[in-house]
Amino acid sequence: MRVRYIVDEEGRRTAVVIPIEDYEELLEDLHDLAVIAERRDEPVAPLEEIVEKLKKNGIL
Repeated sequence: MRVRYIVDEEGRRTAVVIPIEDYEELLEDLHDLAVIAERRDEPVAPLEEIVEKLKKNGIL
């Protein structure tokens, strides 16, 4: 990631400039993490069970 910093008069970093593509990837990652957090308490099923259901329903 190509990062540029904006600094104040004392040389302290006050802001960051990143390429738009990197910014969009960060936003997508943040969204993914939010979805994971929202679904934390949802019931889970083993992969084998899901595959069996999909086969039974003719999806696989």
